[in-house]
Amino acid sequence: MSEDMKEKVQTVLDKVRPGLQADGGDVELVDIVDGIVQVRLQGACAGCPMSQMTLKMGIENILKQEIPEVERVDQVE
Repeated sequence: MSEDMKEKVQTVLDKVRPGLQADGGDVELVDIVDGIVQVRLQGACAGCPMSQMTLKMGIENILKQEIPEVERVDQVE
């Protein structure tokens, strides 16, 4: 994972983080491999039935819009 790419992803995650924290959750960047961003949802987000929608419709869409090199976002444990 290049430091430049990591910084870009972290900046975007910092934009969505307040919304997640407002609901008692958070997101952690784990790794970036070949354009696939791996994140860990934390707190209330970890067990939420809507977490996949948050991940794909929220976090993934924003990352792909702002960083064209991002292919997808996967949740890891």
